[in-house]
Order: sequence, then structure tokens, then C-alpha cells
Amino acid sequence: MQQGACSRLGQTGRASADDLMRKACSLFGRCVRQTTAVFFLCVLCVPVTHAGNQREEPLMDSVRTALSGAVHQSGPPTLVHVDAKAANTFGQWLAQTEARLEKQLQRRKVSPAAANVAIAAAPNSPNAAPDLLAHELANSHLRREFLQTVWYESQRSGLDPSLVLGLIQVESGFRKFAISSAGARGFMQVMPFWTRVLAEGDASVLFQAQTNLRFGCVILRHYLNLENGDMAMALGRYNGSRGQMPYPNAVLAAQRQWQ
Repeated sequence: MQQGACSRLGQTGRASADDLMRKACSLFGRCVRQTTAVFFLCVLCVPVTHAGNQREEPLMDSVRTALSGAVHQSGPPTLVHVDAKAANTFGQWLAQTEARLEKQLQRRKVSPAAANVAIAAAPNSPNAAPDLLAHELANSHLRREFLQTVWYESQRSGLDPSLVLGLIQVESGFRKFAISSAGARGFMQVMPFWTRVLAEGDASVLFQAQTNLRFGCVILRHYLNLENGDMAMALGRYNGSRGQMPYPNAVLAAQRQWQ
């Protein structure tokens, strides 16, 4: 009798131990699953921006000199053509490109800015409508002044003006006061760290059209030199997505619209 009772008690004890073990394993499994889920949720929630991958690299003296000169130079450049043929070529380009730019801006009136692009207020018109502030290219005189600067700065850096216009179209949609989620500014979306040494850290100079275009063109030329003329790699480096093709393809497709 006692032996049977002890046997039953032993079986009950083993059953309880097994039950506790199963519960402990179940609880441990739930903890592991929850911890794993939280880990992957944290990974997925990390914000990703292309510009965040850009590296702040040492500048060659020639690049530093060119950028520094842009900071202290205001107003549109005065073009000097080598001969009448060159002047005629520029005049034809300006007329054709201005017409294309006007159509581009008309289309943009019904297209809002990208979700990751904000529009800063202009210093002299802080209460104006955002889209009017975005490009300041509302009349023919301003468009021609802008395009004259694009021509000058692109030629100065050994770039095709159509490439620079394609890059501006992709980067800012011709919005002078555009600011990306990563902090890049202006027509060519130049990162503020470029101004730390060259403009005493005053990133507001990047909202000046010629300064922004000078920075953007010289930086792209700098990247082309680093990449031995490989345009896709240079454009990827400009965007912070070096080695990936979506951004270079977008810029080169936009360039074809300006050729």
C-alpha cells in the first residue's frame, strides 16, 4: 500500500516536473521570438537616406580655391565668347533651352515637391507661396540669367550643360530653396559640410544660385576625376549611392531631355 502510494507520488512528481519544464521551454521560446521580433523591428525602423552615405573627403587645393571663389562672387557671370560662331551657338542654345525650361516649370505647377524635399523660405519673402519661392524662374529674364549661369559653370568645370540641367531636374526639380531630408540644399542639392571650410560653415550661401551651381559643378567634376571619368560612378558618388545604377540612370535619362 505504501509502496503503491509512493509510486503514485513519484509519478505525480515526475509529471509536475515535466509540466514545469514544458512551461519553462514555452516561456523561453516566447521570449526569444519577442526579442527577435523587436530586433528586426528596430533594424527595419532605422532611417535610410542616400545622402547619409556621402563621405566628407579631403579637398584638393584647386577644388578648394574654385569653391571659395564662388562664395565671394555674386550676380550672374559675364560670358565672353571666342568668336561670333561661339556666340551664335550659345544664343541658339539659350533660346531653345529657355523654352524647354518654361514648359518644365509649367508641368511642375501640378506636381508637388517630393516627400523628402522641403522648401525653405526666401530671405526677402518669407511669407510668399512655397512654389513661387521654389525656383524664382517665373519670367524670361530670370530663366535666362539662371541658364547663363548653368552654361558658364558647367563649361568652367568641363561638364555638358545638359548633364547639369538633368542633375538639377532630378535633385531639386529646379527649386532654388529645396532642402532634402538629409539637409542637402538648393538647385544641385549640395550638402552643407562643403561650406564648413569654404564659407565659414554658413550653409545659407547654398541658396545663392551661382554659388550653388559652382559648388555642384566643381564637386561633380571632382568626383569624375576621382572615378577616372566613369560618369555612372561619379553620379553615384554625388548622390551617395556609389555603385548603384538607379540614380545615374535617372540623371542620364533627364539629360536627354535637355540635349
